[in-house]
This record gives sequence, structure tokens and C-alpha cells, in this order.
Amino acid sequence: MGKEEQLLESWRELTPEKQQMVLEFVETLKSQSKTTAINKEYIPQTPLAKKLWEIRKQAIASGIKLLNEAEIEQELAERRGGYSES
Repeated sequence: MGKEEQLLESWRELTPEKQQMVLEFVETLKSQSKTTAINKEYIPQTPLAKKLWEIRKQAIASGIKLLNEAEIEQELAERRGGYSES
């Protein structure tokens, strides 16, 4: 039995609440690998960039989910009363 089959079999035995916890954990793992890749590539040069980068790292460490471009646009639209550019 392959890893995918083992995972699926175990998944089916979990309660819906625990399945949600697994999904959240997987998202955390995915986020960490993206962050690790970015950390290796990006080195802030200016004092402001260093400060912002540190704030970003603290936010990630606290569990805050970072938004992608589409999610930022959606949040702005919601905050501005539903306006969005198409």
C-alpha cells in the first residue's frame, strides 16, 4: 500500500473535526515550505525592509495566514462595500 492509500485510509477513520485539523496542519506545512524558500532567496537591504521582514516572520510564526494577491483584492473589496475591479 502506497503512502497516498495509507493517508486516505487513515483520513476516512477520522471525525470531521479531526479532518479539519489535518487540513489546517497541511496548510501550515505548505506555508512553511513556501516561507523557507522565500527566506533563502530574499535578504532585506534597507532598514525599513529589515523591519517589515521581521514583522512578516513574526506574523507567520504566530499562525497568521498570509494573503495572496487575489485574497488581498477580495478583502479590500469587502472593506470598501463590495467594489472590485474586474
